[in-house]
Amino acid sequence: MRPNPLPLSVRLRSNLLLAPPFILATAFFGSLALLASLFDKHGRLQHRIARCWAGGCILFSGSRLQVLGLENIPPALLSASGPVSSAHAVAHAAVFAANHTSYMDTPVVFASLPFQFRILAKKELWTLPFIGWYLSRSGQLPIDTANPRATLSSLGGAVRTLRDGLSVYVFPEGSRTPHGDLQDFLNGAAYIAIRAQVPLVPVALIGVYDLLPIHTTEFYNSGKPLKFVFGKPIPTKGHHIREADALTNQLREAIANLIQQNR
Repeated sequence: MRPNPLPLSVRLRSNLLLAPPFILATAFFGSLALLASLFDKHGRLQHRIARCWAGGCILFSGSRLQVLGLENIPPALLSASGPVSSAHAVAHAAVFAANHTSYMDTPVVFASLPFQFRILAKKELWTLPFIGWYLSRSGQLPIDTANPRATLSSLGGAVRTLRDGLSVYVFPEGSRTPHGDLQDFLNGAAYIAIRAQVPLVPVALIGVYDLLPIHTTEFYNSGKPLKFVFGKPIPTKGHHIREADALTNQLREAIANLIQQNR
């Protein structure tokens, strides 16, 4: 159980030492990415800027990041740098799906994935200053979970992105966990992976909830490692949309096992 409220010394360290450079880094790199978007048509420079921002955010949070399981990822995915104009474009793409623990998930994701990708995320994020501007200008994929028609349209856009050779990152829980435990999964990640016939890669985020839990703006447990763990890809080739629920259950079980094994 985390202390509530935090000890005064921890709150002062978070609010006076960690938060200001974190906010300044978001403003600076967000502005830089917006400027780059005016001439960076393929998104490569924007992605490098986002990775610098993400690394800075982790540094300023007082934490360190461990990326585990890279041996599970095919080399074609790790070497992908942007859209691929080829009949074999899907060989360079996958759907990466992870538990959703914190607002710090996004910096951890960008710091961990060395290749370009697109995020499928709730449209509410597009209203946030700098972060929302970056999401819009860099071609990320908003999803309106309250509108079934808009949801299907967003999923269709994600499928097209995968077929163009860009991986898509999804949080199948749909929202941050309120208690740190794994929630039920929506089947959107499995749906788009089957439609595009690309692998479904389970990912576990560990320690991020303990750093910045939901409904707080102060860093907890600063200094402890954050873990980003790749699992073995789940193949979808030959699967049908009617199997989306079964693959979703398999995905959730794989992520639960990764969390249990790497705590």
